[in-house]
Amino acid sequence: MVVERVNCGNLAINPMPDGSRIIRNSETNTVLALNATAAAAWDACKSATTVKAVADEMRLSFNPDVTDELAEASLQELQHKKLVSISGSTFKATRRQILAGLGAVALPLVVSLTVGEQKAHAQHAASCDNDTHFDRPKANVPKNQHRPF
Repeated sequence: MVVERVNCGNLAINPMPDGSRIIRNSETNTVLALNATAAAAWDACKSATTVKAVADEMRLSFNPDVTDELAEASLQELQHKKLVSISGSTFKATRRQILAGLGAVALPLVVSLTVGEQKAHAQHAASCDNDTHFDRPKANVPKNQHRPF
């Protein structure tokens, strides 16, 4: 089974401090959020590789407790969101095998929103608090007092 990334030219990838990734696809106008497990699998797919090689790389860079079944689940999640392509034989891990091998490692998760959906959620969140104005900075100093600096 050969695994490789697809459409990397139209992706803007932002690593986060916790190991997760935010990926914006300019072609489809979607934003994808990968948790640390899915991000480790994504990172392991820098060049064409195999599921076993992805699992080995995830163990080295992310968590030594990663199983081959968890790597397969991560790749399935990435393939479902069209971030990787997989050619060759089908996956062999069952859901039970994946869950049994988890331990301290989280299930891979990739969440996607279109840019329009993301903006709508952000606008709704801002409209819930009428005291919050994001268009201007706030200062803790009353207008009639001078700042000490």
